[in-house]
Amino acid sequence: MAHEVPPLPYDYKALEPHIDEQTMRIHHDKHHAAYVNNLNAALEGTEWMDRPIDSVLASLDIIPEDKRTAVRNNGGGHANHTLFWEIMGPNGGGDPSGSLGDAIADTFGGVADLKAAVNDAGVKRFGSGWTWLIWDGTGLAVKSTPNQDTPVMDGDVPLLGIDVWEHAYYLNYQNRRPDYLEAWWNVVDWSAVAARFDARG
Repeated sequence: MAHEVPPLPYDYKALEPHIDEQTMRIHHDKHHAAYVNNLNAALEGTEWMDRPIDSVLASLDIIPEDKRTAVRNNGGGHANHTLFWEIMGPNGGGDPSGSLGDAIADTFGGVADLKAAVNDAGVKRFGSGWTWLIWDGTGLAVKSTPNQDTPVMDGDVPLLGIDVWEHAYYLNYQNRRPDYLEAWWNVVDWSAVAARFDARG
């Protein structure tokens, strides 16, 4: 079965003023759709077509070499964006609670310190990419990946990821990536991030 762009779980303008409606429409309907179309084209006729995207990305080393780069770039784009839509929401912001809140406090000292670390990794990502909060198998960590690479490729569990490609913010923020990163925390859905943390395995 072909991979599909998941429907946006809220209205295109639900994240305003932090992320504008036009950016959401272009980002979800055009950019994400292009990754899915290219991924399906790369996987067509292979045994990988029906496998979950995380399983495909975790097995890149055995994907046929002539398809590997296309699957890495477009499969990563599909996986990353699917997570991105899920961990944002119109009633976002605030602080995490429960086991995730405790783990953040234990690892980073507090939410403000986590945000600073994630934002710093995002600002320092040269060119396009993502900044992440991950579970690396032993604890929480912050990392950054280039292009559409995903922590899944390294065996990590992505809990929270912020897209720092220019298409994610340029209409509103132009070259001010730090301002976009700071504003993004107003739309984070901590309950969705906590659910990923609790299910990390």
